[in-house]
Amino acid sequence: MTDRSNLPPTHPVPSPSVLALTAPVAMGYIPLGAVFGFLFVQAGGHWSLAWLSSLLVYAGAAQYMMIPMLAAGMPVAAIALATLVINLRHVFYGLSLLERLPRGRLVRAYMAFALTDETYSILTTLPASTPARQMALLALLNHGWWMLGTALGALIGSQARLTLAGLDFVLAALFAVLTVEQWRSRRNATPVWVALAAYALAYPIAPQHALVLAIALSLAAGFWLAEKSHADD
Repeated sequence: MTDRSNLPPTHPVPSPSVLALTAPVAMGYIPLGAVFGFLFVQAGGHWSLAWLSSLLVYAGAAQYMMIPMLAAGMPVAAIALATLVINLRHVFYGLSLLERLPRGRLVRAYMAFALTDETYSILTTLPASTPARQMALLALLNHGWWMLGTALGALIGSQARLTLAGLDFVLAALFAVLTVEQWRSRRNATPVWVALAAYALAYPIAPQHALVLAIALSLAAGFWLAEKSHADD
């Protein structure tokens, strides 16, 4: 038997701080939020309304979508419906994290509101023992980065005219980083391969709606794999 009395004591590996976890999101949300604020002001909106939109709506792509809709004078109901359709996938995000969300009503409601793609991606890499308070703080910081970017972009847009060339790649780069983190945190790479295969099938069928179709195919595959796993057990 090995004598462990002379071995150095082992220490648990410290988990990353919330600020470190949100750093990649900040690098994407601040410039993307700035582009939204800039475009909102350039379309004729007041800078404060751009910031309030990021505070109360916080819907990313849907906020970009609403700029031309507002400029065209479309009714609020039509914009709300379009936002609901675009963000319908968040319902599935919430269901998959239902048991891990904080128990307090207000905090739980805020977590459901602030569960963006990027926040969900980070939360699903955290261990199950992660305190609910830390999860809520992470969501709050991500929300804060988006509002900070919006405020900066709106203030700049109200004072100057700048080129935004190249910033359209920020979101793709952010998702690439988050995908790598998901890959590293999971022993099973099946979800990544399922997602790639689903998009490869969806794009030739409906190029304009490939993302929505790929999500639906991925969900169907996920349910099938879960049922198969239970059957094998």
